This record gives sequence, C-alpha cells and structure tokens, in this order.
Amino acid sequence: MHSKLITTLTLAAALALPHGASAADAKADDKPAVIVNGVALPAAQAELLRQDRISRGQAPETLNENAIREMLVSMEILAQEAVKKGIDKRPQVAATIELNRKDILGRMLLEDYLKGNPIKEDEMKAEYDRVKAAAGSKEYHPRHIIVPTEAEAKDILAKLAKKAKFEDLARKYSKDGSGKSGGDLGWLAPTNLVPDFSEAMVKLKKGETSKAPVQTQYGWHIIRLDDVREMKFPEYEQLKPRIATQLQQIQVRKYLAELRAAAKVE
Repeated sequence: MHSKLITTLTLAAALALPHGASAADAKADDKPAVIVNGVALPAAQAELLRQDRISRGQAPETLNENAIREMLVSMEILAQEAVKKGIDKRPQVAATIELNRKDILGRMLLEDYLKGNPIKEDEMKAEYDRVKAAAGSKEYHPRHIIVPTEAEAKDILAKLAKKAKFEDLARKYSKDGSGKSGGDLGWLAPTNLVPDFSEAMVKLKKGETSKAPVQTQYGWHIIRLDDVREMKFPEYEQLKPRIATQLQQIQVRKYLAELRAAAKVE
C-alpha cells in the first residue's frame, strides 16, 4: 500500500502544475481540462495522462474525455490533500518526487539533443554497408557438441570415429540447449559466433566434422558443418530503423560521456 501511495503522489507531482497555481495563471489559449479547488489542470496534462495509460496497456477506447478528467481530478485531490498533511515533505516521498523530476528532465534533454543532432542518411547507409561487409556473403548451418574439458571432447571424437551418430552424442553429452536438437545451431553468419568457433567452422567442407576439439571461452566444441548457402542479407530499408536506433544509442552514450567528463563528481 505504501509503495502504491508513493507512485500516486509521484505521478501527481510530475503531471500537475506547481501547487497553488490558480485558474487565472492558465494561459488564455490553453483552456484547462478541469479546475480543482482553484488549481487549473491544463489540457496538455490530460493528453499526457492518456498516453501514459496507453503505454501501460490500457485500451485507448476506455480513455475517453470523461475518464481522463476523472483521473486528473482524483490525482489532484489526492495530491492536494497529501500536501496539506505534509506528506510531500517526508524524506522518502520527497526523494521519490525529486528522482522522477530528474528522470523526466534527463529524458527531455536527450530527446532535444537527438532532435538537434539527427542521424544523417549517409551515416545510416555507411553503417549498413559496414555491417553487410562484415557479415560476409555466406551463411553456415553447423551442429556442435560442447563439453567442459578437452579430454571429454577427444573421447567424443573417438566415439564418432567408431560410427556413433553425431546427433545422439550431442543429446547425451552436449552441455548447452542445442543438445536437445542434436546440436543443431541453425543458419548463422560467422560474425554471430565467437571468433575461434567461426574460424574453425568456415574451414570445414559441407558434411565435414572438425578433426580436433575447438576451444572457446564456453568450453570445448566438436563442430559439424551440415550446409552452406549464399547469404540473403536484408535490404537497407528493412534494417534502417534498427540502424538508426543503434546509432542514436551510440550518440547518446557519447553525449553523456562528454557531460560526465565536464562534471565534477566527488
């Protein structure tokens, strides 16, 4: 109950005008959604509340004007009463409100930064070309058996030499989830695998099994290459939204690093 109350108060503080603002303070061209005890709640707050509820999974059709108005009224009444009782001055409540204030300001700053520094089309195309080139022109369909020690891997190779089925040994000995499907890893680009594994895999011919165990940070592998095919790399427009997001994330990390470098942190 206590945590729910904190959440309610925090939302009210984030959405409401500063306590004590009167209807006269509202701009003439911003008609209040509702006035509660003389405090005007702008229509912008109603839309913010509506979008918040939709983002939490509430059906838009249930959020008509009257429903949003009633939510705003309840939030404002609770917030006003909490302030009267001094609840907003309690350390935990005040800290929660302040953290939410900082979070909102930070997100708005980053939003403004990204609007002022949009990712350019040529940057996205260059990243697409880089990723496409790194992926190579072929996809591989390997199976593997992974065990903790080299001795176990060599023992499995000995069993394979005696005509044991690779799939059966994978189900019995492999230490990862692929063992259940006979070691099948599906179709993969070499760049999706750790270097030691991919380097050994691409040297194999179709249907060939590695002649020696391959060590990676995950253990010791016996690899069999089931098939190879030409890669059908996704078109630029298909990957463009993902590339834009990734480049924005890099941009935000760089911006934050610059701000942090200029800040005095003790």
